Formats: sequence, C-alpha cells, structure tokens
Amino acid sequence: MASIFTKIVQREIPAEFLYEDEQVFAIKDINPVATHHFLVIPKKEIATANDVSKEDSETIANMYAVATRLAKDHGFADSGYRLVMNCNEHGGQEVFHIHLHVIGGNQLGSMV
Repeated sequence: MASIFTKIVQREIPAEFLYEDEQVFAIKDINPVATHHFLVIPKKEIATANDVSKEDSETIANMYAVATRLAKDHGFADSGYRLVMNCNEHGGQEVFHIHLHVIGGNQLGSMV
C-alpha cells in the first residue's frame, strides 16, 4: 500500500509543493510548528531511518541539500533552523515513509 507521501507525489492527494526533482520533493507541513515548516521527502518509499541503506546515500544527501537550499530561499538559513527526522513510534514518527522536517523562521527552544 502506497504511503500518503507517495500519493502526494503522484498527485492523488493535493499538497503545496515547494520543490521537486527526480529523487525528492518538498511540501509545506499541514500542521506547522513554526513560521516555516516544510518536509523534504524521498520519492522512494523508505519506511524508517533504520531502513536507509548505503544505496540510499545519494538520496539522503540530496534531502539535506534541498533542505538547506529552501532555508536560504525562504530567508531563514542565516538565523538558523532545525532539521528533524523522526524514527519509529517512540521517536514520534507518524508516517512510515522517511521525511525531513525543516523548521525555522523564529527562535526555537532547546530540545535537550
């Protein structure tokens, strides 16, 4: 069964796209926790961070490159932002198709 993110990239479910290439896409988060909150998602379905393989390294690097590019494009790269990838239930993962949260635009509190 296809994940919600696969359905989004296949245009079966609407979303606000910010970026797309052959490996990844970025959309606005539907429940933002900051002024800027978007998701960078691989087109390949990878359930959790535990399932990332060496063959996925180029895609994972591209996710981070896209995240930093979008932070720059949206004007909050220099002031700072948070990159988060949750893993499994106790890590807060709700959709089992990895995705990188890019959160910024205002002061974020410490996570530790």
